[in-house]
Amino acid sequence: MSDHRAMLADPYPVRTPALSAAGSAIDAIVRVPGSKSLTNRALLLAGLAEGTSTLRGALVRADDTQRMIGALRVLGAGIDAPDDHTLLVTGVGGRWHVPPEGVRVDLNNAGTATRFLAAAALLAGAPVTIDGNERMRQRPIGELGFALKSLGAEVSWGGVPGCPPLTITPPPIAEVGELVTFGRTKSSQFISALLLVAPWLPRGLTIRLEADPTSSSYVSMTLELLARLGASVRSSADLRVVRAGPEADGTPGLRPFEIDIEPDASAATYFWAGAALLPGAKARIAGLAGASLQGDSGFPDLLARMGARVAGDHRDDAVVVQGSKRLRAILADMEDMPDAAVTLAVLAGFAEGTSVLRGVRTLRVKESDRIAALATELAKIGVHVATDVGGDDDAISITPPAQGVDCGPSAAPVEFDTYRDHRIAMGLALVGLRRPNVFIRDPGCVDKTFPGYWDELERFVRAR
Repeated sequence: MSDHRAMLADPYPVRTPALSAAGSAIDAIVRVPGSKSLTNRALLLAGLAEGTSTLRGALVRADDTQRMIGALRVLGAGIDAPDDHTLLVTGVGGRWHVPPEGVRVDLNNAGTATRFLAAAALLAGAPVTIDGNERMRQRPIGELGFALKSLGAEVSWGGVPGCPPLTITPPPIAEVGELVTFGRTKSSQFISALLLVAPWLPRGLTIRLEADPTSSSYVSMTLELLARLGASVRSSADLRVVRAGPEADGTPGLRPFEIDIEPDASAATYFWAGAALLPGAKARIAGLAGASLQGDSGFPDLLARMGARVAGDHRDDAVVVQGSKRLRAILADMEDMPDAAVTLAVLAGFAEGTSVLRGVRTLRVKESDRIAALATELAKIGVHVATDVGGDDDAISITPPAQGVDCGPSAAPVEFDTYRDHRIAMGLALVGLRRPNVFIRDPGCVDKTFPGYWDELERFVRAR
């Protein structure tokens, strides 16, 4: 048994493999779990739909998914998991089963589920209280709360105004409004959350944005998924106006459906980046190519700009990334793939010159303040992360040491803290592919979205 698996629940550090010398021998086909973003969207829609829906290739074992499943069961949906990749969901037909006194759901630090279920409370007949852990109680949801009020709901805050816990008391369904206006949002999930319940609103829902949408790729994902499942959707080219509602014939809700969930592109970025870090190494993600709904599927294009080789493999429907001898610094806009920003920042620590990543403001309100975490942790290997670049609070710069990161065999041991943040843990683990004596604290935090990450990383570095 690998030391990764043996120590997943251990609070002590876990060593990551240092394999720069073996990079050219690596030729890995990597299988990542199903997309968290698509799984949670499909779960909510199936939970509200008529009949029993089937989600194949879903992210089943991750903590985020389990939190969503638990909450949907509390709200009346029936959910079975016959295996680790399939979910059978029996929906409630558009109205949650909530007793008159209301219900309370605890979503820990599952941000997607928290935002989606807060909006879905519009379809309950009684109050729904949404709560989470200490970090979730610091994460903003006030803009969504204000939108729900504008649609006729009563919203009260149980702690810090604008953050969970919040209680939503919905109006009668016939009285729910049909227009919401937002300024510059802190999260695209507020928009997606409202769009996902729109098929069950009698008049549908139109959302107008007074500024460019945050992480627009996720709004596009939501609209495309709704359209594929039969809802009526429309949008302007710039997504400043989006609308969703019942089917074209006016029938409310969605019929039961079957869907194949794409592999998680955010999870794939760690292995694409791992190949880019190791000259000659190859990584292909099975089943993730072509017309993906995920913005992070464009990550290999950024690696190509840094010097990696990128090609398609139609036999496996895969994108293949191969590492080159040197990595160039990059100027990249991460607005549409914020979850990949940590991965790219770690990679930039090994590039030649200073990289600048823009569109990263949302990283401050994730599972941790990821910008602060990157600055603190990468400094341990001599990489400098600067914020407020040129007066832009939406950008960071990453500058490696003048002589590069010390990757010699006698490099001093370094222990990376992860702040209970799965993406910080998985991203910083990549340092160990080039530098020896790297340890990751709290490795079990990856269970939030990728329970098998350490085993898959080991398979990647052993692939020949």
